[in-house]
Amino acid sequence: MSAPHTRGTGSASTLSQAERAAERYTDGEWHRLHPATPLLRGGIVFIAVFGFVLSNLRERLIGFFVGAPEYTGDPLDAIYDHGWEGWALLGLAVVLLLCLGAFYLSWRMHSFRITGDAVEVRSGILFRTQRKARLDRIQGINIVRPVIARLFGAAKLDISVAGHDANVQLAYLGSTLADGLRGDVLRLASGVRAAEAAAEASGAVAAVGAPGTASRTAAVGDLVGRRVNEFLAPELDPNAAPPASVVKIPPLRLLGSLLLSGFTVFLLVVVAFLIWGASSGELWLLIVVLPGLIGSASFYINRFTKSLRYSIAGTADGVRVGFGLLSTSNETLPPGRIHAVEVLQPLLWRPFGWWQIRIDTAGHSREKGAAGQPNTTMLPVGDAADVSRVLSLVLPWFATEEHRALIEAGMVSRGRDDFTGSPRRGAWIRPFSWQRTGYMVVDDAILLRRGVVWRSLAIVPLARLQSLELQQGPVDAALRLAEARFHTVSGPVRPRLAAIDAPTGVRLFEEVSARAVAAAAADRSHRWGSHVGERRSQGAAAPAPAVGPDHAAPAPPRNQEEP
Repeated sequence: MSAPHTRGTGSASTLSQAERAAERYTDGEWHRLHPATPLLRGGIVFIAVFGFVLSNLRERLIGFFVGAPEYTGDPLDAIYDHGWEGWALLGLAVVLLLCLGAFYLSWRMHSFRITGDAVEVRSGILFRTQRKARLDRIQGINIVRPVIARLFGAAKLDISVAGHDANVQLAYLGSTLADGLRGDVLRLASGVRAAEAAAEASGAVAAVGAPGTASRTAAVGDLVGRRVNEFLAPELDPNAAPPASVVKIPPLRLLGSLLLSGFTVFLLVVVAFLIWGASSGELWLLIVVLPGLIGSASFYINRFTKSLRYSIAGTADGVRVGFGLLSTSNETLPPGRIHAVEVLQPLLWRPFGWWQIRIDTAGHSREKGAAGQPNTTMLPVGDAADVSRVLSLVLPWFATEEHRALIEAGMVSRGRDDFTGSPRRGAWIRPFSWQRTGYMVVDDAILLRRGVVWRSLAIVPLARLQSLELQQGPVDAALRLAEARFHTVSGPVRPRLAAIDAPTGVRLFEEVSARAVAAAAADRSHRWGSHVGERRSQGAAAPAPAVGPDHAAPAPPRNQEEP
């Protein structure tokens, strides 16, 4: 399994040009956003209004160019007949100036600053607001480049923070500046920025020549060239991550996963119902259902195009997930921010060996993920090799060669192996999946395996466990069974295990409780780079920045005896 890409903490030469240029924005002073922000945030409204006006004047425009009969009752005719052209133009100019002035004033009053412990944004004209995101609470940083913003070389920087509606968004910044700020903010959050500053102070500073003068024509040509290169450039910079860590989705596999989905099954049922209705003379069904079927084509097209160029890679700042063709998005998840991971396989995907990976995080970007899916879908579709590589990125301290066989058993095994499984009487609760149901506690993580029709393997780092619940209903009590629920942050992963032996559940409760307390006390992932600087100051080699909970002795597997 590949390891995330690392960057030397004390080596300033490893910083990208964008990160160096962005360092002056992390000086603790207030800075303004991209000059095109008023146009991108509010100017689009003018485009919509202009389109509305054109649609209402289409008859007049057609008549002006090709000739057409005149219509009465047109408001423009009334303005022209009363001689109000000047007043109308003046009113229109005043409205435009007021709107432009409001947008400009909003831009002037919208600023941000980045300090050593937080990112702050203040905005508003009459009603002022100020949002603050603590660096140690950052769960991820997403850079979104809508297609219109890409024309201006701008991008949105969305900082996800743990908590409800706690995100901080910088819309818009220069595209290169957004990339640099993401790296700088994550280095500040990791605790290595001070070590980098000390290394730069002790090293020689390269001389930077004064920019030469260039003609205006050359400057315009350079600007156009940069915009074209940005559109044609690959979604993931080849220098940002080693090729061995990059996971991509082939277009044919992506298309196949969309066709082999629950929505396709629903459409087939609707089509069969429609055919039955048409054959029985119920033609009204065609009028009601057919438009919806035609519109469903846009569902597949939208999901397919928005998932193109999907890639997952391990970078120096964390796990990076990017996608998009015209409008692009790439989010970086720092180490230690993933609370639970689930590897699942729908029944229709089983003949092809395809899997999906979902995660739980304490904060989510405001922007949607690939194909409109939640940002909690880490891998929309991939084979077993892709699953292994992605797990090595999101859980590098656990998904190692040592645990490869254990993870594969959790994915495809039918049961009766090293996992602690459900007793035979669990068949009364889980008649089909009782043999596959099982768990294993190893290092500072617990693996939960369940499902036969819909296979699922959940991995929960114990340092991220919020609470543990052991539940027993009247049926469970009669069968001497219990259900264990592992509570993490809100998300799509539901770590729970039913139909386990009641005495075994009590032992699991006690063991996991003790291990979770110890793992949380030893966890240092909120400042995942601080120990790197300490080790470098002592002359020791620095480990990969994607750290996880400190390892504990693995629990020996137990085969549960049948009663």
